[in-house]
Amino acid sequence: MGRKVTIIGAGSVGAATAYAMVIQGFASEIVMIDINMEKALGEALDIRQGVPFCSPVSIYAGSYADAKDSDIVILTSGMPRKPGMTRLDLAQANVNITKQIIPQVTKYAPNAIYVIVANPVDILTYQFYKTSGLPENQIMGAGTILDTARLRARISEYYNVSQHNVHAYVFGEHGDSEFVPWSLANISNIHVDQYPKCIENHGKIITPLVHDDVEEYTRKSGGKIIARKGATFYAIAISVCHLCKALFGAIDSTLTVSTMMHGEYGIEDVSLSTLSLVGPKGNQGKILVPLTDDEVAKLRNSADCLKNIIKGLEF
Repeated sequence: MGRKVTIIGAGSVGAATAYAMVIQGFASEIVMIDINMEKALGEALDIRQGVPFCSPVSIYAGSYADAKDSDIVILTSGMPRKPGMTRLDLAQANVNITKQIIPQVTKYAPNAIYVIVANPVDILTYQFYKTSGLPENQIMGAGTILDTARLRARISEYYNVSQHNVHAYVFGEHGDSEFVPWSLANISNIHVDQYPKCIENHGKIITPLVHDDVEEYTRKSGGKIIARKGATFYAIAISVCHLCKALFGAIDSTLTVSTMMHGEYGIEDVSLSTLSLVGPKGNQGKILVPLTDDEVAKLRNSADCLKNIIKGLEF
């Protein structure tokens, strides 16, 4: 059975996502769409010429009409985040861009699952819910999947343990108000703060990590990368591919995608990241993990930060 993915935006994130998808070999057809058709043609051709060494895939540049019968549509189009800029500084500009895209692509791919990657991702995901007319299960933002990967990478580095053994999440906005619900963080089912005590018998005495330092690292990583190389795209591309593989999977997976809140944790009418079930039918709903009172307060604060921005936007 074919697996068709359309990527809107052939900039750094869109191109890196297409490249990672070809390397991983889980799509059979990839369409790249960009207002700059020459850029999309060049990126598709460059990747296509390496396909003989990968799993067979058809990758090409096209128009919105070529999105027909897509299983997944990935939205990466938008103004890039510049050094010193927050994700929310981009809000109205990228809302305006997305406003032009939504009716054009949903006309041809009404049954696709839409993955919003462009920033500010939570606000653009909210916009997609409010204006596209598509069922909620077909829409999700990449949310804090990347932030969660950054968090797990830092914990893994600190304790010198495989990243696959680290289970921890970033909740809330993909941005400055995000937070780590530390009550859920564990390494192989051992709470992250108890882990050092459990390995002392092996001659490894390690001080517990400092929560605030790890959260600061997670929250500021994107800005540091942008300051050093001008953009972030490799890790987000890998994260989006991880999400797409879950959507093509046979069973549901748990991921911190950005979805609409409908009273969970006392939050409504905003899109942000908590733990959700995603799979071949798209967004299957939230997993109401037990949070401490302090963590619920942080989640509500993140929601309020996003709502304050939304109030000033024109969708």
